[in-house]
Amino acid sequence: MEPTIALRDRLRKMINDIIPKGGTDKDTTFSNAELDDMLRESESIYYAASEGWTIKAGLLEGDIEGYSAGNEKYELTKLQDRLAHALRMAQKYKEQANEVGETQSSFLLKFKAPDVM
Repeated sequence: MEPTIALRDRLRKMINDIIPKGGTDKDTTFSNAELDDMLRESESIYYAASEGWTIKAGLLEGDIEGYSAGNEKYELTKLQDRLAHALRMAQKYKEQANEVGETQSSFLLKFKAPDVM
């Protein structure tokens, strides 16, 4: 698929890789060039989104999962939960890509005309 600015922006939204206000693509997980490569290598934007979420899952690292300061206690999202979310999102977009592929497939019918008087 040929990447365009509109497709790249849509892909950024789908994989939750939005450029912060006043920032650039250097402030995100994926650069514009990386997203363009994903789009070029994919049959649809849904396959690209699935690939993006799969890569994001592989980039996750463990953080402190909770801490307390005095009477206050803070719990952060566990690595396992973030990984499960990223992989579920990858699967969701892969399923959507397959559905789009099924509805856009075509086939050729050949008919033999009957002998008519």
